[in-house]
Amino acid sequence: MKYAVLDFETTGNQSSDEIIQVGLAIIDEEQNISQVYRSFVKPGIPIPPFITNLTGITEEDVQDAPELDEVMVDLVPLLSDTVLVGHNVAFDFNYLQSALDKTGYLPFTGRILDTMDFLKIFFPSLTTYQLGMVAAEFGVEHERPHQADSDALATALIFLKCLDELKELPLIVVQRLADLFAGEDSDLGWFFDAMLQEKEREGEASPDGFVYYRQFALQVDDWMDIEPARSDLVHNPLKDVSFEQFMDQVRDRLKAKLPDYEEREVQNMMLSEVSKAFAEDKHLLIEAGTGTGKSLGYLLPAIYHSVKQDEKVMVSTHTINLQEQLRERDVPLLTEAVPFPFRAAVFKGRQHYLCLRKFEHKINRRDFASPKEEIITAAQMIVWLAQTETGDDEELNLGNRGGDFWETVASESDSCLGRSCPWFRKCYYHKAKHEAGVADVVITNHSKLFTDIQAGHQLLPGYERLVIDEAHHLEEVAGKHLGLQMKYFAVVHTLTRLFKDSKTGQFPNLRIMLDQSGSEKSGEWCSVIDGLYPTLVDVKEVWDRLADQMFSLMPERSDAAPGDPGQFVLRLLPQKRPKQWDTLAELENQIYVALGDVIRKGEKLIGELKDDEHDFGYDSLITDIGGLLKDLATEREALRFFIKLEDANTVYWIEGNGNYRSKSLQIFAVPIDVSAQLKEFFFNKKKSVVMTSATLSVDKSFQYMIDQLGLAEAAEQDRLNTAMLPSPFNYREQALLVIPRDFPSVKGSVGDDYFVSTLVRSLADTATATHGRMLVLFTSYRMLRQVYDPLKELLSERGITVIGQGMDSGSRTKLTRRFQGQQASVLLGTSSFWEGVDIPGEALTSLAIVRLPFQPPNHPLVEAKSERLQQEKKNPFMKLSVPQAVIRFKQGFGRLVRSSQDRGIVVVYDTRILESYYGKYFLYSLPGPKMEHMPLEQMVPRISEWLNAGES
Repeated sequence: MKYAVLDFETTGNQSSDEIIQVGLAIIDEEQNISQVYRSFVKPGIPIPPFITNLTGITEEDVQDAPELDEVMVDLVPLLSDTVLVGHNVAFDFNYLQSALDKTGYLPFTGRILDTMDFLKIFFPSLTTYQLGMVAAEFGVEHERPHQADSDALATALIFLKCLDELKELPLIVVQRLADLFAGEDSDLGWFFDAMLQEKEREGEASPDGFVYYRQFALQVDDWMDIEPARSDLVHNPLKDVSFEQFMDQVRDRLKAKLPDYEEREVQNMMLSEVSKAFAEDKHLLIEAGTGTGKSLGYLLPAIYHSVKQDEKVMVSTHTINLQEQLRERDVPLLTEAVPFPFRAAVFKGRQHYLCLRKFEHKINRRDFASPKEEIITAAQMIVWLAQTETGDDEELNLGNRGGDFWETVASESDSCLGRSCPWFRKCYYHKAKHEAGVADVVITNHSKLFTDIQAGHQLLPGYERLVIDEAHHLEEVAGKHLGLQMKYFAVVHTLTRLFKDSKTGQFPNLRIMLDQSGSEKSGEWCSVIDGLYPTLVDVKEVWDRLADQMFSLMPERSDAAPGDPGQFVLRLLPQKRPKQWDTLAELENQIYVALGDVIRKGEKLIGELKDDEHDFGYDSLITDIGGLLKDLATEREALRFFIKLEDANTVYWIEGNGNYRSKSLQIFAVPIDVSAQLKEFFFNKKKSVVMTSATLSVDKSFQYMIDQLGLAEAAEQDRLNTAMLPSPFNYREQALLVIPRDFPSVKGSVGDDYFVSTLVRSLADTATATHGRMLVLFTSYRMLRQVYDPLKELLSERGITVIGQGMDSGSRTKLTRRFQGQQASVLLGTSSFWEGVDIPGEALTSLAIVRLPFQPPNHPLVEAKSERLQQEKKNPFMKLSVPQAVIRFKQGFGRLVRSSQDRGIVVVYDTRILESYYGKYFLYSLPGPKMEHMPLEQMVPRISEWLNAGES
């Protein structure tokens, strides 16, 4: 085949826009790039400044360029007998057809392939499919991104990489892919069919390095063979070895492995504090800032202790990100540094692992809700199975719609066949569980800790010692898990997976199988299923009405922005129910009764089928239906608990989003205070719980955390140690905090015109002085929106890009990556950017904090906690609002200095930090940066002076 890889640059992306540059790379039959064609094109309209900014193409470049007619004379012959390839090819294809039409040629009728599809399928674990990023990842030269010839060439090289990847795949995978696309009359279907014929002609033997099972190529072998790390050692390698001796051995090995390894005084302090807590069976609160080397600070004592005493240590992180980082970075390093074999296993929530039985079933039955997208996702996963050892969804880049697909094939306890599943020995979840069982240290996350408690400790292996990293989140996660949180779609998904229409859903699937089975009872069973359909449809309708009416209770808020989860919030008070509540309770009762009926009849049917037939196809379906019925039962009880509104120790509220209205409804019922439960589950039961984070103290004291987490009793009984480690960085040299003391103040979540215009001007001047590389943290979306447009306009003239959360599409990770990838840019973020965003080095030079991060006092949980403090005659502002805000402020500040080389500026625009009696708590809690306040007009000169002094 001959491929023509095409790229256009245009004056925009509307149909009225014009082509300004053409790039075309030809790939010949030998898979070599045989020629590259490039030309500017003279457009009939001016080039907008943002296109010049993006592409670097100016009016001067195109003023003497050939007209479109002349360019097409060269281009058309090159396209004959080729397959057209492009990155997001629909864009270029539309412009091509329009150009052919304008210049009097026939339309292009050949095959069209998109490198986006190829990258998704052959590289399912790439974190981004953006051309520049992929080129960098593959080491493909791409000197001038957004110029057509450079883009076309990079796309051609990436396409060849995909073809190489395809060649390496076993025949069985290509057969599966060809089979997937066979029903689709598409160019991808044609392509895979051709590739399959070619592979079959070559008749190669199956390549080594794969496990072949049930027509799949896998990377995973039977997990039952995995043994504990030291099963062949007769003696304990730490017999008679003290922790200090062990650490000496580790340091020697680290020095040998890492030539620039240097001991960190602060890390040594942490190592000794953690190992002391383990040895004395005490709990520990330890604050350790960025750069301490916190992960090794707790992992090494955990390994020492678990191996020496032969008891498991559990490590829990807040985010999956940190779990991944420990798996990818810290554990491999320790495997080489520790002088004996040990096992550290990562164990996540069950829904993160693929269920191979469900996946096989889905593919074989072609059970796709939206075939076009889901077939690509299925293809991605077939290739991924040949690569993954864990079956963990974090390795997959599923795109926006892939999440729904994953939900239908994820592992879950209610639909697990256990040992009777044909996939049991290859099962990713059971493999992870077995690895955790034989490991010395198990790395899990806060969510799983609480799910394990709710499941009666059936999920995690038993443990007596626990390390909680990012411990400032523990209370919040506990509330979510020990309470109730349910989305509108949770119920809808369960209902539609059981029955969407007569062809889609697990009940219809079962009905079709019963019809074909020829069993004498099948008629009777089919009529039971038919009788369930109308009830399920009714439940969905009543649930929609209930969600609508619940949503309409919420006050309209004008300051809500798209994607802001807290747009509409309404707290429901048990003693003051809204007057429509009885109507809602009636609707809930209809749902309760109808679901009871479905669950009863469904379970009876499943019981009879289990006793009757032993066909594997049934087994699998019956198990899935059983699981969905259990989900319905859980949702039914949760809804009843919520509607009753009767627990005085629970805060009830609903949230929703103005765009999606009742479809975005979420209901919450969260315990006001979880300290008693934390004490019962952890601090009273476990020998030692170590809690660490960069932000646990407020004004040099741990009292706030001790109160929140239920540690007061442990402290009284001398079972609690605390340690505040000094920062390893020299903040006085590395960070300058400036406060413009005459900055206008603001009331509420929205600034007046004077405030906004002053802020925009100051941000623009500061960003100019720091050449972009600036993160601006807001506490409300509404203010971010007020600033975004005027700032963007002001800075575009100075060549600085503005990226706004909720304004520019993309997840937090994508926006952060874009920010790092662009030389001069300013990133505006709200809540989720205050922590967990890691932008080391040059990419971030200045941080602007617009307001102190107080939580909105009217948030239901904050409100309920405040009321409780008032009843106890305590001041909620000083006991709750200030400590929470200080911890968040410290998290925000921590974004700036991520290594001993980083230098940067923090600007705090909120003058309350100087003027109010509580401002000092914010300043005293920081790790000692240089602090200065001055009139606004002196600020930028001072920033420039400080930055220049640092460079010289």
